[in-house]
Amino acid sequence: MMDSLNDHIREYRTQLGKGSIQKAYKGIMVFMSGLSAYLARRHPDYSVSALYYGYMDMTYFAFTPADLKNKKLKIAIVYLHEPGRFKVWLGGSNRKIQAEVIELLRHRDIGKYQLSQSLPGVDSIIEATLVNQPDFDDSEELKQQIEGKTLEFINDVRALLS
Repeated sequence: MMDSLNDHIREYRTQLGKGSIQKAYKGIMVFMSGLSAYLARRHPDYSVSALYYGYMDMTYFAFTPADLKNKKLKIAIVYLHEPGRFKVWLGGSNRKIQAEVIELLRHRDIGKYQLSQSLPGVDSIIEATLVNQPDFDDSEELKQQIEGKTLEFINDVRALLS
């Protein structure tokens, strides 16, 4: 059982010595950066944020249409490292907006989506899985899958908020 930071760092260094972690992490970052650029090119009317690299827990960027941005909302495309899946989140520009929208949606049928709870550390209002088992070896197909499902999510969010 590892308890100390030194034990964890020794294990971390052992795993880094094998080389796979660096290659995988770099591949994920290159893909996320490419996805962000792909979406920005194809949807110039959307705001695309810088990439948040995270702490090997999640990596994400915001991809938000103007109408949602004007409501102080954002759409985040998120890669969760440990389960290895892509999710999409509706988020607020701050905790107050997030709590207000969660309260608004609490009494509505949000269909297939999961309503988050307004708790510390929770950054989403609603979330959905985009791709459960991404095939990074076919990055163009993966980008198209993520784009299509994200646009569907955005349209559903617009309908829920109207």
